[in-house]
Amino acid sequence: MAAALPLPIRLKLDQTLAQWRPWQCGRPLDAPPPFVAPLAAGHSNHSLLVGESRQFVVRIDGVDPAAHGINRQAEWLALQDAHAAGLAPRPCYFNPDLGTLVCEYLQPDAAQHHEPEQVAALLRGIHRLPLRHSRLDLRQRIRRYEHQLARPGAPLPRALSETRSRVFHRLSRVTARDHPRAMCHNDLLRANRLLSGGRLWAIDWEYCAVGDPLYELAVITCGDDLCAEGADELVACYLGREASAGERSAVLDYCCVYRYLELLWYLAQRHPALDAGQQEKAIGLLLDALERTA
Repeated sequence: MAAALPLPIRLKLDQTLAQWRPWQCGRPLDAPPPFVAPLAAGHSNHSLLVGESRQFVVRIDGVDPAAHGINRQAEWLALQDAHAAGLAPRPCYFNPDLGTLVCEYLQPDAAQHHEPEQVAALLRGIHRLPLRHSRLDLRQRIRRYEHQLARPGAPLPRALSETRSRVFHRLSRVTARDHPRAMCHNDLLRANRLLSGGRLWAIDWEYCAVGDPLYELAVITCGDDLCAEGADELVACYLGREASAGERSAVLDYCCVYRYLELLWYLAQRHPALDAGQQEKAIGLLLDALERTA
């Protein structure tokens, strides 16, 4: 079955499995775990299931992490902290030269309904993790993708240039406020949350960095397509009280920034990640977010 993988991915998988002895997985392995099957493929990475009685996920970089502002060393350290706190699966092996990461596999529960209270509790746990040196710089992330899209022949929707100044106005406004900093996941969409054994876990920590917890709430609001009432409920569950007008406004401003950044991310992929209809929908979501803020 491994032969069906693209050759570069198969070679990296083989090299990673050949280095099974130093994997930090509690009880040492007796032999290299066999390849089982690919897991759901993302736009950036390849995730592969390996092992029999004890199973692991091998993630292999599909893009250059530096091009996306991803700090793999910071991710590895944060994963160790998160696992110790019972928030993430055990990280077992990390090889930046190969671009591979191995974590224990968590068997998903049959039902994957994430209650707002569960998501809020997971967020609070993440935000109590030790601060690391990596910092989320949203302006830098936006400009990195804009630079990539400035290459000849790259598709640059007119809506981007028309909305850019409005997005940066909201980013300047929200970052000017006095707000706490915490270790954040920064990509805690439904796809990166897993209900296993009745507990909610955070996976795929590649964008983790110290940032504003309210941005984290905006990411989930947008990524989960929450209605206004659902967003208010999530924020209230997280805060343990109703959000103030300033907090509600900050989440809405961050939603504008996230929608713009999300669109840039998709457009910057080497292979088109959005067809014309999906691109139009993404632009519509960005415009809607901008209209909801004054």
